[in-house]
Amino acid sequence: MVIGIGIDIIEIDRIKESIDDYGDQFLHKVYTANEIKYCLSKKNKYQHLAARFAAKEAIYKAISSNWNSELSWQDMEIINAPNGMPEVKFKGNLEKFLSKDKDLKISMSHSRDYVACVAIVYKNGSL
Repeated sequence: MVIGIGIDIIEIDRIKESIDDYGDQFLHKVYTANEIKYCLSKKNKYQHLAARFAAKEAIYKAISSNWNSELSWQDMEIINAPNGMPEVKFKGNLEKFLSKDKDLKISMSHSRDYVACVAIVYKNGSL
């Protein structure tokens, strides 16, 4: 059973502008060290950074109706599975919340100028 859905779309240039304006302060507030290392190693680093930003926003929207604790950007890390599909590693209270009887899936897509992500939270065994 689906218990939460979130979606986000962002202009890639908006992330570039934030990095140009705030530099490492922005990077280290939003992204984990592993995410920064991965994204900065890519040819189109801003696209990868924007995808992770959109994913975190979509995840927050998907869990917000069932979440009553504070949430940090650092409580979730977007990684790639061996097959290239995006996955999420959770930390802290968010990990406890989702590990009980819930799971989460994300899907990211991009064009030249935009990145979009959808996140779905569901009861284990119901998809």
